[in-house]
Amino acid sequence: MAKAVRDFQIFAKPVGASCNLDCKYCYYLEKEKLFPEGQSLRMSDDMLEEYIVQQIDASPGPEISFSWHGGEPTLLGLDYFEKIVALQRKHRPPERRISNGMQSNGTLLDEKWCRFLEREGFAVGLSLDGPRKLHDGYRVTKGQKPTHVEVMRGYKLLQQHRIPCDVLCVVHAQNVQHPMQVYRFFRQIKARYIGFLPLLEHSDKGVSERSVPALALGNFLCTIFDEWLEQDVGRIMVQMFEEVARTAMGKEHALCIFRKTCGDVPVVEHNGDFFSCDHFVREEHRLGNINEIPLLELLESQQQIAFGQAKYDRLPRYCRSCEVLELCHGGCPKDRVLHTEDGEPGLNYLCAGYKKFFLHSRPFAAELALQYRQQQIEQGSKSGTKTGRNDPCPCGSGRKYKNCCLGVDRAP
Repeated sequence: MAKAVRDFQIFAKPVGASCNLDCKYCYYLEKEKLFPEGQSLRMSDDMLEEYIVQQIDASPGPEISFSWHGGEPTLLGLDYFEKIVALQRKHRPPERRISNGMQSNGTLLDEKWCRFLEREGFAVGLSLDGPRKLHDGYRVTKGQKPTHVEVMRGYKLLQQHRIPCDVLCVVHAQNVQHPMQVYRFFRQIKARYIGFLPLLEHSDKGVSERSVPALALGNFLCTIFDEWLEQDVGRIMVQMFEEVARTAMGKEHALCIFRKTCGDVPVVEHNGDFFSCDHFVREEHRLGNINEIPLLELLESQQQIAFGQAKYDRLPRYCRSCEVLELCHGGCPKDRVLHTEDGEPGLNYLCAGYKKFFLHSRPFAAELALQYRQQQIEQGSKSGTKTGRNDPCPCGSGRKYKNCCLGVDRAP
């Protein structure tokens, strides 16, 4: 059976945009308007099984990864997720593994939920914007009440059950002014993996007042990076810093916004509609429905490939000649709302902040790259494999050994 030619991660939305919260900056709540008014946003049992079968069939690797998103997926109830894992077991080929991840606001988690998540090996992404005052500014209930206490209760339950938990922190106009307060709070609660997601909201006047200023984002990341480098390397994983490390070791970005092209993280909505990206759930980016067009065909369609390739093709000249191009690749297309100094469109609103951080972290990246190359050479020596001057360098750079690490290897 044919498989996708590349790895992908689908954000499945079995509850659509339904959520028990009313976070002021949420970009997904309004997506319910794409569907007929009054229609249930709950993925039907038949659609759920069809999606699981198609995801298994299309996945190219030995591990099949499911990512359950919303809205708030826990609104579906524990019985629904029991059904998910039962269907996965029913259709899983014997030689392959299945993993599950869920993005949640954490407010509905309880002992029963956590026993299930622990037993079934789920990983959980938890939305948490820092200490109480900074979190509660925007993350509120439908009645506009704060949520930090409920989120922390859920987080502590996840910890008690040893469930892998990634903290996702939206960086907005309020918490960006307090980098140390945010980071030290996460350290205090023993967060082990932290993702920082910059907020950029479009408005009639350009961007909303909640949006993070670009240079403020750069200062936020640089300040936290310095603290992390001094105290927490190897103990706390920060997604942005991991991206710097990956490029230093010659690896592809894991985070889609920094890859050269994108299109590997599409959405399947509750009714089976397939959209090119979580940030482009719009009618013009609806490529079909998995009941009518197989998921594999949608993943490999010319429209989806063109969507991903446009990320690179539409880079302005300013970006193509930038000294941090390999680290940034112009950022997410949704944020490319500015013009360059010569009037060319397509400059990322967050450019100044990203550039400040990537330049600030450059010495760390250079040192890490040197250590990695030396390690690769040492491993080659231990294996008894001798590298010729004109052979590809064992560090993986793609250059010849004589033009790359030979000088490092010979250094006294």
